[in-house]
Amino acid sequence: MPLTLSAPLTRDWVSRRLLHPADVEADPGFVRYVHPPERTVVQAAVLVPLINRANGVTVMLTQRTAHLNDHAGQISFPGGRVEEDDADRIQTALRETEEETGLAREAVEVIGRLPDFDIPSGFRVTPIVGWIEPPVDFNPDPFEVAEVFEVPLHHFLDPANHERRSDDINGRRRNYYAMPYQNRLIWGATAGMLFSLYQSLRG
Repeated sequence: MPLTLSAPLTRDWVSRRLLHPADVEADPGFVRYVHPPERTVVQAAVLVPLINRANGVTVMLTQRTAHLNDHAGQISFPGGRVEEDDADRIQTALRETEEETGLAREAVEVIGRLPDFDIPSGFRVTPIVGWIEPPVDFNPDPFEVAEVFEVPLHHFLDPANHERRSDDINGRRRNYYAMPYQNRLIWGATAGMLFSLYQSLRG
């Protein structure tokens, strides 16, 4: 069943739900990738931007350019690896978001975070959830970002839009989440983080 609310979704309601964020392991038969203990991981952070539009809250996402070394062409949240000067994961997420999309960090109110998410390319990603009140201005970096777009949050709150898939990647069987939207396929870590957001909001 879709997550239904008796009143419009608000910043305070979302932030209360994120006090106890849920991990993505709702189905014990669906094991997601976790880095083996001997692997050195790259720490990273992304922003999960929730925009409080007049007709409902949206989730802002980016389409990465096709020539990048990491996750080229994929749909993702803005973010990147932690740098030495970053005070914490929040600063990493806000800095990277500003660099990639032009969204000023002052426009983002951080209201929570989701559990870390490991991806096979070697990153351990901390998703930081931010609340944004319009007007919103984007000025994406053309080297990294092909497009900035928004999806209604309610699309991700409907389990009918959640898929679990498996593929053989580099000789190993990997499970991943997918959430198609119109002509786009949101999959992998981004879909997994959205599933974690859904789990957290439904309580």
